[in-house]
Amino acid sequence: MKVLMLTWKSFGNEDMIDALKELGHQVTEQPFSDKGEKSDELLEQELTACIRKNTPDFLFSFNYFPVASLACKKLGVPYVTWVYDSPYVRLYHYTINYPTNHVFVFDRQQYLEFHNAGIQTVQYLPMAANTRRLSAMNDFAAFQKTAWYNRHPVAFIGSLYTEKHQFYQRMEDKISPYTKGYLEGLMAAQTQVYGYNFIQESLPKNILADMQKALPLTPGADSVESVEYLFAQYVVNRQITALERRELLTMAAKRYGLDLYTPDQTLKLPNCTNHGSVDYYDFAPYVFKKAKINLNISLRSILSGIPLRAFDIMGAGGFLLTNYQEDFLDFFVPGEDFVFYESKTDLLDKIGYYLDHEAERAQIAENGLRKISADHTYVNRINEILSYL
Repeated sequence: MKVLMLTWKSFGNEDMIDALKELGHQVTEQPFSDKGEKSDELLEQELTACIRKNTPDFLFSFNYFPVASLACKKLGVPYVTWVYDSPYVRLYHYTINYPTNHVFVFDRQQYLEFHNAGIQTVQYLPMAANTRRLSAMNDFAAFQKTAWYNRHPVAFIGSLYTEKHQFYQRMEDKISPYTKGYLEGLMAAQTQVYGYNFIQESLPKNILADMQKALPLTPGADSVESVEYLFAQYVVNRQITALERRELLTMAAKRYGLDLYTPDQTLKLPNCTNHGSVDYYDFAPYVFKKAKINLNISLRSILSGIPLRAFDIMGAGGFLLTNYQEDFLDFFVPGEDFVFYESKTDLLDKIGYYLDHEAERAQIAENGLRKISADHTYVNRINEILSYL
């Protein structure tokens, strides 16, 4: 098949292209950005011309772009898109229901939201890992010479959302003391619960009105997301994640030592080496391989899905200790392929236990890698997509 792929600074580009070519498909890459360099109308015209020129069997992109959906509908060409971000407000654009769309989301609960609303163009597809590439990354001597080389037994890669442009920080000093107290109590309650997120349904109109006055987020004129969705997912859940990650990582670092790989290199935690941002494609797999325990603390807006980070950790042969996410249980066995924690105390106890039980830890990492290699590669996922089509 002929595939036209929109390439932007997304995760998975190289792995998806390698898998498509491995399966014998012809891939044409089209550099893409919708960050405002061109008007939507001009960008749609350029995409339409590109599709006509290349005559693909389908257009593919990571994440959903309404302008690409418009171009594909005009030409009657299937648009296949695999969404790995959450939250992702573009899913609520009016174009989502176009019959040429085949939108795959990695979170089963999010899929069910669309399915229950009668949207038939959205399907569920978990993320994947390129185990062949990850297994071949064995030049540890070169990795050891970089600033990213692990120094502690525990590692975490991801944002701590401490950057000043975060929505909650922009809003916090402008809301009333009542609203602030309500939100702080709500966030404290949510941090005690794994497996169910109640933030969006717990924002009453008076709280939303005060938040919107302080931070004027409004739904787009061409989309159907609610004000509750915007503030719950982009503001409150992100702030919960920031508070939770900082607290859990501080605790883990203090007791066991932590290698932290995060955009904010100015952040200091006790007994922690902050390496700054790690190159995710070329060097993060070495972090996963060398760390005795790799932590996953999911963004709270991910309702049930398995984050890409978790697939890459297991796909590199690393040991994964994660918060509870329901979708894991559809494919993996806790305590056999990965381990999840249920509370702050449980997190610390399990770090200590698996640091002391090396053979058991190694066996779990091996089991996870074996299962990823068999059932959760990009080749597997492309075959699932094509089977669906």
